[in-house]
Amino acid sequence: MYIYVLILALAMAGALFLPQRSSKSTIYLACWMMGLALFVGISDMLGGYDRYIYGELFDEVADLRGEGRSVLAAYIFQQYPTELGYVYFNVLLSYFTANRYIFIFVVTLFIYLLYYINIKRYATDYRIALLLFFGLLFFFTFTYLRQMIGVGIAGLSLKYIYERKLWRFVIVVLIAASFHNSALILLPVYFFSIKKISIRAVMVVMTLCLFIGISGVSSSLFEAYSSTSGLEERTTQYIEDTSGFRVAYLLEAVFFLWVILANYSKIGKNKQQIVLLNVALAFCAILLLFIRSENGGRLGWYFIIALIGILTSIGEKSRFENYKIIIYSVVLFLYFRIVLAWGVYLYPYKTFFTNGSREGDFIYEKYEYDIDYTKDKFYR
Repeated sequence: MYIYVLILALAMAGALFLPQRSSKSTIYLACWMMGLALFVGISDMLGGYDRYIYGELFDEVADLRGEGRSVLAAYIFQQYPTELGYVYFNVLLSYFTANRYIFIFVVTLFIYLLYYINIKRYATDYRIALLLFFGLLFFFTFTYLRQMIGVGIAGLSLKYIYERKLWRFVIVVLIAASFHNSALILLPVYFFSIKKISIRAVMVVMTLCLFIGISGVSSSLFEAYSSTSGLEERTTQYIEDTSGFRVAYLLEAVFFLWVILANYSKIGKNKQQIVLLNVALAFCAILLLFIRSENGGRLGWYFIIALIGILTSIGEKSRFENYKIIIYSVVLFLYFRIVLAWGVYLYPYKTFFTNGSREGDFIYEKYEYDIDYTKDKFYR
């Protein structure tokens, strides 16, 4: 656990003590993102059972290709029939390695390259953006590999909204959806008005979203979509257990709405700023719309890059240290909430450079499909 404390402490120190001129240092951002990519990429099956699923599917693809048989017979084509971008990404990597650890490592490098580009493109202060990344997305890069690729690719599409390049926007979103179909939720964003709407209008829309979310209508519509598109088994994971009320979603949405609206006058009127603002507000709306969904908040990940961008813009123009203190405090809460909740999913930290398995890892006991990896990580 201490290694995670150290990582965040270093990022906090950078934000607190580095001079303002380093706020747009691409070297600072690149070093951090490369370091995190290595830290996550070489970890030994941390993050839960998803890595075992992705590893097993990749191993089968690599085996079929190595035996000279058609990869079309691999189960991954049945598992993700409408997400062929991810499927053929597996096929491509199988030409270079048959080892699940190398596969996960390369995928992780690709994920962090995407987030490096997105933060560099949309954030105005890389130090604060990095902290927000830690609180909002970092831990999900350990396990939700497909969706993290989809979120990263989808983030690249935002520039085509304020540049008004519809087909480029659609193509990028469709590519993201070929890795994870949920990226399609970003498509309507292109048609948002590129103007700064009034605070009163924002509050009306958010209140409406909250009532719709409480009613369960949004979850039912999403379930209907999954049925007609043949994605019942995988998309309904976002709406399962709709009997509850996600207080965490409400608190997160209210907090970010408060920060944005309290600093509304600090947000610029150029097209990029307005698009980032409206997409960030859409993140809050998604949380409210799926407030009765167990995993509906994952749909909001596609809007987080814009949220990070607009919050760094506000911070750059804010003269009050209270703003930064509030952001730091919330990042600390969000970060350690996951560290404590995930427990053995994250620690003790172990790399795949040593054989064996982590002590007390019940995920390994339940989902390990190839014991030979335990004896020799590079036997393939």
